Amino acid sequence: MLIHTPKVLDVQDKKVIVRVDFNVPLKKRINAAGITKFSVADDQRIRSALETILFLKEHGAKIILMSHLGRPDGKIVPEFSLEPIAFYLRQNMGLSVEFANNCIGEEVTTKASALQKGEILLLENLRYHSEEENNDHDFAKEIIKDTGAEVYINEAFSASHRAHASIVGLNKLIPSFAGFDLAAEIKILSKILEKAHRPFVVVLGGAKIDDKVSAVKNLSKLADLVLVGGGIANAFLKASGIEVHKSFMGKNAETNVAIAKEILDAHQTERTMIDIEQAGKGLPLPKVVVPIDVLAAKNQDVKNEKEVIHLELLKNVKDSDEDLDLQYLDIGKETIALYKYLLSKAKTIFFNGPMGVFENPLFAKGSRDLAKNIANNTTDFGATTVCGGGETNAVINACGLRDRFTHVSTAGGAALEFLGGEKLPGIEALKK
Repeated sequence: MLIHTPKVLDVQDKKVIVRVDFNVPLKKRINAAGITKFSVADDQRIRSALETILFLKEHGAKIILMSHLGRPDGKIVPEFSLEPIAFYLRQNMGLSVEFANNCIGEEVTTKASALQKGEILLLENLRYHSEEENNDHDFAKEIIKDTGAEVYINEAFSASHRAHASIVGLNKLIPSFAGFDLAAEIKILSKILEKAHRPFVVVLGGAKIDDKVSAVKNLSKLADLVLVGGGIANAFLKASGIEVHKSFMGKNAETNVAIAKEILDAHQTERTMIDIEQAGKGLPLPKVVVPIDVLAAKNQDVKNEKEVIHLELLKNVKDSDEDLDLQYLDIGKETIALYKYLLSKAKTIFFNGPMGVFENPLFAKGSRDLAKNIANNTTDFGATTVCGGGETNAVINACGLRDRFTHVSTAGGAALEFLGGEKLPGIEALKK
């Protein structure tokens, strides 16, 4: 792919602006004086940008970092401030970091002008300005003017599926490059796209159904099997005529179910053959495999195991209008066993999204068991295993498995779209 990382002469002694993705989870606490404070809860996305930052620092660049955090919708929302990130960079990474309370304006100009070689200025949340998400050309020009940036680097692969001003606007104005982590992400995902060892199995879950249902359409063409769980499985169960009661199916539930049905219909005559060792013959499976049992409860916050119901979805679960007060919150033991068996046959695995509401221990087993199984496939059987997305990374971190995957991506939606064959605006802009 025709994208380039910076060489020494490209950045040496220059003012370089870097689009990072510091959209990290923050912990909230109230101190003794009653003041609310926020601190970094997971620094993976921060660490993913370090190679680029340290390269710039080593070669005397004056470094300006910019990012979004959360969805403040063009308003100043204190809980989405990047100031705790600046504190974390100083205290935990040993970096000389100044913070600006805006991403444009007089303060930015003053602090950017004062930067010395190797020093860093972190700008406030880009999404405090609605012009960022609207890809406003004048906003991009103002960022360049106020910072005095001479070179642009995109080190935010996880945000590169968005056509926002900081992703596709700045590179039109000054020389532009890909960050080292972004380039590494592209390299490994391209390898999967071009020559994945088969069987290639995608494990897809999580709550962001609206972003993922369409991705399955493309992934089901690329992969041999797509194993669905979590919220996205509910849309496919519903589309199959299986009762889901009051389970979450996304904000656009009707649309998601319609897309899921379209995908199931498109592949209804296709079958993937998985060898059954004991029988010495193949097991024909549909491209998209849905749960055969689930754990359900009235809501995801239940604390008592007695409130959890195990439902076998192959028995008396025809869809009807009589919904019980139940939500499907994790895959069941039979589905776990089936998915683990299918994954044991895989040579390439992409894992995106938990199988249930893993934050609640009562609904964490599906996610944890599959994460451990995929990790074992890496170390024991040499499978290529890639996981991506904030929720997925939280699962593997909780299980202590980060080092047992071939690649841990900071990207969720961007990786899905890339593997699904979509052109990512941020990557296309770098190619040009």
